[in-house]
Amino acid sequence: MTNVKIYGMKGSVEITLKEVLDLTEGVCLRGHEGMVFTGIGALDDAEAGDISFLANEKYFKDYLVTKAGLVLVPSGADLVDGNAAIVKVENPSHAFGEIVKIVSKKQRNFKAGIHPRAIIADDVLLDASKVCIKAGAVVESGVVIGDGSEIGAGAVICENVKLGEDCLVYPNVTVREYCEVGDRVTLQPNCVIGSDGYGYELVEGEHKKVDQVGVVILEDDVEIGAGSAIDRARFGKTVIGKGTKVDNLVQVAHNAQIGEHCLLVSQSGIAGSSKLGNYVTVAAQAGVAGHLEIGDSAVLLARAGAAKNLEGGQVYMGFPARPVKEEQRKMAAVTRLPRLIEQVRELRKLLS
Repeated sequence: MTNVKIYGMKGSVEITLKEVLDLTEGVCLRGHEGMVFTGIGALDDAEAGDISFLANEKYFKDYLVTKAGLVLVPSGADLVDGNAAIVKVENPSHAFGEIVKIVSKKQRNFKAGIHPRAIIADDVLLDASKVCIKAGAVVESGVVIGDGSEIGAGAVICENVKLGEDCLVYPNVTVREYCEVGDRVTLQPNCVIGSDGYGYELVEGEHKKVDQVGVVILEDDVEIGAGSAIDRARFGKTVIGKGTKVDNLVQVAHNAQIGEHCLLVSQSGIAGSSKLGNYVTVAAQAGVAGHLEIGDSAVLLARAGAAKNLEGGQVYMGFPARPVKEEQRKMAAVTRLPRLIEQVRELRKLLS
């Protein structure tokens, strides 16, 4: 809960209690539809006019003293303590997230047009009245840009890229030639889409580069985090499936196939030609070796290393990654080794 406040939105937008009720399908316990809120905050940090939420009973003390103007509470609660307006919702955390999206959308200052210091090839297909291209951006020949998309300062969209509608490309992003980006895709600063795959052949004692002539396809509603790299295929395509969210500093290698609605967390890595099913989670610093298949809804916990195909629907940890209960038993056994060794020494002394 701490540090949830979004200071950039403070006072810059307005959202009414009626909008909150319509968005969350909540039930108002206290307050009236005309109330207006102008910020987002954690219970212990909110100010009058902020919207907050109570999703965990351990924060109940913060709820009792919060200065927030509106608090979302669980549907099973009948909380009327304090002075804030109260709205009951099924899932306060999710409802709060949906409100943040609306506030963020209102705050986003989308101004259609092409900055005079942007460099746009003559044959780029776009509607200048419906896209935003900022200073220093470069859009090369053959590019197609969908309506509602924004390209930030210093971003480079290389030849023949297809960029869908309502995409947000932050500063200094690079999308390399022939890659395809779906609708509502977000590319955070300094990520690279379509960098060369890491391919070399050892020929006469030298590593000779293997040309990478494939592409990357990002399907609809994908987000790629800052500093992450999605490598183009050696041939064919590297695919990031619909709704998948990739954190900062993640590596996805050439020809990898990532399913829909997966989560790839910071510093994780997917090696070449591996396939992840749908709803797979790869936690921080976990990795998947090359040419493997990970089943739907599998979870690799932090620093896990998949060295063979893994079935879906299970949680894995350790290296090589094993089902979590199996790995925990192994770890527990390891902690007993010093005592077992001492016991063996004592038994050897008795026997001798």
